Amino acid sequence: MKGSRVLLEMFKGYHVDYVFGLPGETTLPLYVEWVDFPDVKHVMFRDERSACFAADAYARVSFKPGICESPSVGSTHIIPAIAEAYYSSTPIIALTTDVPLHLHKKNMLTAIDQTSLFKGITKETMTITKAIEIPHVVRRAFRLATTGKPGPVHVRIPSDILEEEVPELDIYVQEDFAKYPGHRFTAELEKVKKAIELLYQAEKPLIICGQGSLYSQAWDELVELAELLGIPVGSTMAGKGCFPENHPLSIGVVGSRGGTSFSNRVLREADLIFYIGCNTDYTTTDAWTLPSPLEGKIIIHLDISEAEVGNNYPTQVSLIGDAKATLRLMLNMINKNLKRNWREIPRIRELINSSREFWEELKTHMDSTGKPVNPIKFIKSLSENIPQNHVLIADPGVSAIYLSAFYRVKKPGRTVLFNYSLGALGFAIPASIGAHFARPESHIIALTGDGSFGFTAGELETISRVGGKITIILFNNQSFGWIRASIYFKYGPKYFATEFKPIDYMKIAEGFGLLPFRVESSEDLDKTLSEAFNTDTPTFIEIIVEPEDKFVPPVPSWVKKAKELGLRYIY
Repeated sequence: MKGSRVLLEMFKGYHVDYVFGLPGETTLPLYVEWVDFPDVKHVMFRDERSACFAADAYARVSFKPGICESPSVGSTHIIPAIAEAYYSSTPIIALTTDVPLHLHKKNMLTAIDQTSLFKGITKETMTITKAIEIPHVVRRAFRLATTGKPGPVHVRIPSDILEEEVPELDIYVQEDFAKYPGHRFTAELEKVKKAIELLYQAEKPLIICGQGSLYSQAWDELVELAELLGIPVGSTMAGKGCFPENHPLSIGVVGSRGGTSFSNRVLREADLIFYIGCNTDYTTTDAWTLPSPLEGKIIIHLDISEAEVGNNYPTQVSLIGDAKATLRLMLNMINKNLKRNWREIPRIRELINSSREFWEELKTHMDSTGKPVNPIKFIKSLSENIPQNHVLIADPGVSAIYLSAFYRVKKPGRTVLFNYSLGALGFAIPASIGAHFARPESHIIALTGDGSFGFTAGELETISRVGGKITIILFNNQSFGWIRASIYFKYGPKYFATEFKPIDYMKIAEGFGLLPFRVESSEDLDKTLSEAFNTDTPTFIEIIVEPEDKFVPPVPSWVKKAKELGLRYIY
């Protein structure tokens, strides 16, 4: 059996349904063998980075490792997507082929030191030097990607190894690691007891859950704990969906990317913060000012990663373990006779009233008419027209900030995806394809901007080719609007290299085979979204909006400047 067949047999054993990539000369021996493996389907993309972003989204939505592949010349192209996966802890196995290793020093075309490229942005990078190593390396890759703090693993296979005959076979898989979490670890028992004591003693406790809560699928335990102890729950932008946001105990997203005047006030007033699956990063904490490490708040931190627990704040209790397993242990230890009637707690009643007042104040925006489209009005129309079974994916900018702050997830789980660990443009369109293959029965909605669109426009052909219920929504403000606003609010109107010429996006979408729509006025949103969402083929909607320095989104530092300058803002 040749090395290429051994690799595909291992993928088949690990129940790999899809591999995202595109062909190249070093991959040809694998592709020739692939025609005999219809169960391991290949999805061809137009760019390797897009294929890797699709694998990222597939992994987040399916709870299986995402698999991407590229030829040696494309190994540099997947770096941005692998870096995002590394910092967002997405389990990906990135397969790159290579020229024969002994030709590297002879200046062989496409030869490059792949190991050095991937070393700092993967859990491990492995080069296969003998075909007999393939089963062992594949098992190691799945085990590393899915266990502990998940993340990407890089496997490099020279093309001559794919054609090498394997004299002995040890083709078997470790079923535990075909999905994630591969294994669940619980925090130390005594520390869990201490955490429970502090939660009971606190007057204004607050839970903040991050993306680790979603990877762990801990949403049922979060709801049970919040209701048992009467604790409000917020989330990070990346953790959105780990708690139902229509629940009375939900305060929504916190921080500088999706936090609101209401949610950030609740966080500021808390005397205890229980971080769960959260790395307390720059955006969650508004540059480590919300809260400040010097405020003296009681901090409990639960995370699978020993590197993150207590990394940025003095921590009274550090809990290192899987979120779902540790919260289940905590719930089993709590005396259910001590359950609080949270609806009767004065603080909770006050928070519910404050939340109601906050949303009432937004009604003017939600009911707005005219041109251009108000993003809050769009979020309202999206909420009212979106199919029950859906996945939302957003690029940075207008696409993400309003969705994060004002869209309320009704059913907990992985239904909203952001790439805000690094925040590169061009994530949403290719990610929509990965999400489609993970949940083909769902309607996939990708929110992108005209800035992001330029990075991945070619993948509209991929969407048209694979078909399915995918809707691309493009916010057109004829600029890199986030960069314009960043410059304006820090240095004044000194921006340049941020504006685009007018583009006919309708023609582009139609040329690629998508059904196009254009919305210039808020009154047309409901009709257009309803029509697009009730179509079983790919659709494209262009929506005209203002740049972020004209209508200021909920970014606390920007809002402060907007107030001084008399600009319209929402927070």
